[in-house]
This record gives sequence, C-alpha cells and structure tokens, in this order.
Amino acid sequence: MAEPRLRGLSFPAMATPLSLLLAYAPQYAPSVMLLLTMYNLVPTQILKYVVNAVRFYWKPKSSKLTLLFDQRDGVSPNQMFDAAEAFLCTRMKPDSNCLRITKTVKEDHINVKFAKWEAIQDSFEGISLAWRYVIVPPQEKSNGGETPEKKYIELKFDKEYKDKIINSYLPWILEKAKEIENQKNVVKLHNLQFERSGYNRTEKESVKLDHPSTFDTLAMDPTMKKTIMEDLDLFLRRKDFYRKVGKAWKRGYLLYGPPGTGKSSLIAAMANYLKFDIYDLQLNSVGSDSSLKKLMLSTSNRSIIVIEDIDCSIQVHDRKGTIPSKYIHDKPKHSPQFSLCGLLNFIDGLWSCCGDERIIIFTTNHKERLDPALLRPGRMDVHIHMSYLTIDGFKTLAANYLNIHDTHLRFTEIEELINGTNVTPAEVAEELMKSDDQEIVLEGVVNFLKRKKTEEDTAKEQSDGGNDEVPEAKKAKVIS
Repeated sequence: MAEPRLRGLSFPAMATPLSLLLAYAPQYAPSVMLLLTMYNLVPTQILKYVVNAVRFYWKPKSSKLTLLFDQRDGVSPNQMFDAAEAFLCTRMKPDSNCLRITKTVKEDHINVKFAKWEAIQDSFEGISLAWRYVIVPPQEKSNGGETPEKKYIELKFDKEYKDKIINSYLPWILEKAKEIENQKNVVKLHNLQFERSGYNRTEKESVKLDHPSTFDTLAMDPTMKKTIMEDLDLFLRRKDFYRKVGKAWKRGYLLYGPPGTGKSSLIAAMANYLKFDIYDLQLNSVGSDSSLKKLMLSTSNRSIIVIEDIDCSIQVHDRKGTIPSKYIHDKPKHSPQFSLCGLLNFIDGLWSCCGDERIIIFTTNHKERLDPALLRPGRMDVHIHMSYLTIDGFKTLAANYLNIHDTHLRFTEIEELINGTNVTPAEVAEELMKSDDQEIVLEGVVNFLKRKKTEEDTAKEQSDGGNDEVPEAKKAKVIS
C-alpha cells in the first residue's frame, strides 16, 4: 500500500491494534502472568477492601451538604426540629402531594401538617434550599420487640453556603417559629409519665388547654391574686438576675388547702396568664431516680411542671430509702422506688438547671404531711394557702355565674354566713348553677349556707363545746 502524501510530505501507515498486540505481547507477557498469579493468591476480603477504597477515592464528590434535624436530642426535645416543622408548615404549597390533617374536638380549625417524605423548596438570600420530612416506621429487633418510630427533617443545599445557612438561616428560622407560636397563643397540657416501653409523651398525649380560668374569674382574695401576678411578672423579667446570682431560672410554688378551694383553677389561670405549657407529672408511674430525670429532660422551657396531691399519690422514701413513719397515711396503689433525694435533685439540684423559665407547682390538701426538706426556699419558694370562700370570692362567683357585677340585697346576709362557715368555692359554684333565675339561686345559696353553719355548729358543740372564732382556714396567706 502506498504511503499517503500531503504537499510533498509522506507519512508512514498507522499501526492496527492487532499489530500492536502482536508486537508487544511477547515483551510484557511474563509481567501479566505474574500479576494474575499474585491476584489469585490475594485473599478475597483484601481484594474487596482495595476495590472499595479505589471506588471511594475515585468516585465524583457531591457538591451538596445535608443537615439532619432529629426529633429528639438524646432524651430531650430538639428545638430545631420543632422550629423547622412550624416554619415549613407556612411554606407548604397547594400542589403538595401528601399532607397530614388533624383536628381535635375542642379545636375550631383544621391543622395542615407535613406528611411522610413531603418535600419543600425554599430560598434564602438567593440560595436554593430543599427540605424533606421523613418518618421511619418501627423496625423489628432480632432479639424481639421493635425500635420506636423515628422522625427527622433534612435540609440540602450547596456546600459553599454552609456558614451562611448555619449562622444566619437557622437562627432566622428560630425567630420565625417563635413568632408563629406567639401568634397561635395556644397553651398545651402534656401528660407526662414513664413506661417500660419508653416515653409516653407523644402528640396524642398533648392536648390544647381549653381551661377558661383566669385571674379575673378566680374566686379568691383580690390581694392574694395581685401578689401572685406580681410575683410571676417579676420572675419573667429576671433572666439576667438569676444568671448573675448563679441560680437556675425557675420558681417553685406550693398550693395547699382543703379540697375544692381552687388549686387546679389557679394553675390553669397561671398557665393562661404566662402562656406556658403545663406538664402533668404522674409520680405513680416513676420507677426510679433515673426515670424521674429522663421525664424532666423531656419537658420544654417556658413551662409549668405540676405534681398534684403529692401527699397522697406517693410515699416518698427519705435519703436512707425508708418512709418516715410520721408521713405514712393511706397506702397508695403504687409504691414508686425513687427517693426523696432524687425528687429534691429534680426540684433544685444539678438536673434542675437543664432548662430555663420554668414553674414547678406542688399541690396538697395536707401540708403537715410533707417532709420539711421539700418546703424550704429554693424548692418551694412561694407557699399559697388556698382558703375557704370569702365574700370577695363569692362576689367573683356571682359575677361569673349570675352576671351580678354590683352589690345585691342578699349579699349582706350571705357575707355573715360565709364569715362563720367553712365552705369551698366549688360547693357554692354548684349552687349557683341550679337555676337561671338570680333570686332563686341566691335564695338557694342562703339556705345552703345556713345548713352548713348548723352542721358545723353541731359538730363543734360535740367536739369542744363550741367555738365562735373565725376558722384559721379562712385567713388567706401567701408566704414567699
């Protein structure tokens, strides 16, 4: 074949692949055979490791960064997850493929929330952001049982914007979530109890606190109400003060007094006034000090932790693990194993610092049954004696139930009867509900108070020969 020519120049003919193989095969054949022999001698596990290492270093690197927002941070709620969920609910578009719809009986509106695998596109200062909500269902374990359901939110964006997203975008989301929560103006009631299967604090265990009680509607001494409100206001604005003096930002209250004097109503009024969620802590279900700590860690900031009827719901062991004989009364249905020391650490020990802006409230009908260690300042800072009904409390009830905002002819007689009788606001409130006619109701209240006075006078004569002194329980007290 003639060699190609170009303007007087000549080039040799191009070699074919077959000719190259035939030319160089004899020269490199021994080396190839040696490599194949070594390959066959190397263990399979080592070959897999080498291959995977090569693949890892040679595969193209992604330019995207993914941030994961788990629902919980260990045993504590993850504030970033809650903030991201609240914020992204405002970013959902009408063309979303799948949404969760919820509504409780007491709610007036329908809640539209994320559904599994829902994706949302967002932007921040020109940066494209991709959000996705993921729910991992429970998985069976090899040794029996199953793992709990896991929820998380993931955020993807270009790696070059990492600092801006973490330092600017995420704090902005926290502020937006706080604004959304304030606009909702909703107070929630959480049932907080510990079970063997883990935390029984789920969405189903939280309900909207639809209790209408406020300080305006409470049937209690006006001076006492004013004192409590001023104490709460002072607590809210002293964040820097608590940090300066080295104390956890919390406040302890003890509400004590006879049944029916409005302890639960006062708690609801405090929650509605502060816009704090309530955590109802069921000590009956707590099996150990560690369980009590885990329950506390599952509560959020700006909350009220309530332990009702502490004197009769449990028998608290002292620091030696025994129950002081002077505090033993009716045997509870369940005897928890946590100690008084564990309860004290929950109130004002190191574990009490795991959260800010918290109110802890104990209620009891029998203050004298409580261990003095629970009652000192720093644990129960404010002792509020919930007294029997006074004339001021009755006027509040009359305004609430009968729409009587001024005085009435029967009030003078009712005041005389109330001053000499131990009657609870709950008892009188029941009488005020028996008719829509004001005169009929007030007549019924007078007759009821007369019967109560006669019964008490008879009981006093039988016990100590009579005592016309005003009952001690009528004297309202706030001790702080």
